[in-house]
Amino acid sequence: MQQTPTHRLTIDLPDDEWEALRDLADARGAEPGELARESVRRLVDLEESLTRADAMRLAMRHAGLLRRLGQ
Repeated sequence: MQQTPTHRLTIDLPDDEWEALRDLADARGAEPGELARESVRRLVDLEESLTRADAMRLAMRHAGLLRRLGQ
């Protein structure tokens, strides 16, 4: 089985954010890094969804122009 390449990212967190992340990870039985990766995935998914929605809205708004340009 081939492993997915990974990349290391280091971030600086203020004490209060680190404590909150550590407490949440402990409550969920996870490591802080797992929650950080989950948060990144959720942010990327959200931004992709918003971008798709914007693209669809623009395509619908300018459907006539897009049709004419495609001729």
